[in-house]
Amino acid sequence: MEKIKVAEVIGKYVGGGLEEVVLNYTSRLDKEKFDIDFIIDEDSTFIPTEKIKNAGINIIIVPPYQKVFAYQKALIKVFKENKYDIVHSHENTLSVFPLRAAKRAGVKIRIAHSHSTTNSKEKKRNMQKQILRLFSKLYATDYMACSELAGRWLFGNDEFEKGNVFVLNNAIDLEKFKFNEKIRKEKRKELNIEDDTLVIGHIGRFVTQKNHSQLIEIFYELQNINSNSKLLLIGQGPLQEVIKYKVNSLNLQDKVLFLGQRNDVNELYQAFDCFVLPSLYEGLPVVGVESQAMSLPCIFSDDMTKETKLLKHTKFLSLDKSPKEWANEILESVNGYQRIDTSLEISNNGFNLNKEAIKLENKYIEYFEKYSENKIKVRSNS
Repeated sequence: MEKIKVAEVIGKYVGGGLEEVVLNYTSRLDKEKFDIDFIIDEDSTFIPTEKIKNAGINIIIVPPYQKVFAYQKALIKVFKENKYDIVHSHENTLSVFPLRAAKRAGVKIRIAHSHSTTNSKEKKRNMQKQILRLFSKLYATDYMACSELAGRWLFGNDEFEKGNVFVLNNAIDLEKFKFNEKIRKEKRKELNIEDDTLVIGHIGRFVTQKNHSQLIEIFYELQNINSNSKLLLIGQGPLQEVIKYKVNSLNLQDKVLFLGQRNDVNELYQAFDCFVLPSLYEGLPVVGVESQAMSLPCIFSDDMTKETKLLKHTKFLSLDKSPKEWANEILESVNGYQRIDTSLEISNNGFNLNKEAIKLENKYIEYFEKYSENKIKVRSNS
């Protein structure tokens, strides 16, 4: 039997959670059954080439989507030459463009995947999203989403309630994200952080959505209450210099560590005492899953899907609350808190990557068999 050929349209590879989720899943697909290609924009800033290739996945570079005609021409050529059975686009509202090219190239299975939502505070971007959302189903044959909220937002309540949106959880490797006291001590020593220092952690690109500006204000108030504290910021992005300027203006430069893009994120979680994510919006953030798997007290903005809450001690807080109220909530959350092994609870909530990857594999097979006489044996995830 010939393998099922799948093109995963990533868009811009910038070291975000979306790319990590796609790589995590596709690296676990049975390569005896699947050939996987990643379609990536040439202006990407962080492509882990070796990691992708070691997972048995090919990389194809195309012009950025902003070069509309060159992008479409390149995609149609790639899709035709490689004769894909499935094109799976992870570009949210922008999926209309690669899926249009896929249809023109004769690809039968075209999946639109919603990884996010929107927020009224991003007015210009929100307008673009709302317009493109009207075309989200135009070229897609099937729909996926990382959460109910993300699915309903992009594809509509009717499609979701009819069962036409397959929710694929942003699952993680639970063995990598498990609390370890030894690694915690080693990482703190490496970062020159004392055992008794309160460490607030945040992982995310420096973009408006992640709301770093408000996070800095929250930490400023926390510092006024507990001066023996630090804020670790992991990630990169266009607003990084703006946030550094704000940190300096509040005289926090010795308290806020900009750690950049890292390959040891799972170890850095160990050094945290609390994880704070005041995003303007999220589909279902993978860092939210990882931080809970690490048994960290977590404070999330209530503008993201409540499906992010996997453990009882995880809290949501309104962005309308003052920075001081956020600071007090953080301090209350860490007071007397003991970290434990939460992997079973995370797994039972559907975020065990080893189990969830089999669901994606079987879903691809289900789609393939709709358009083919071939029958392929599916795997059990029990």
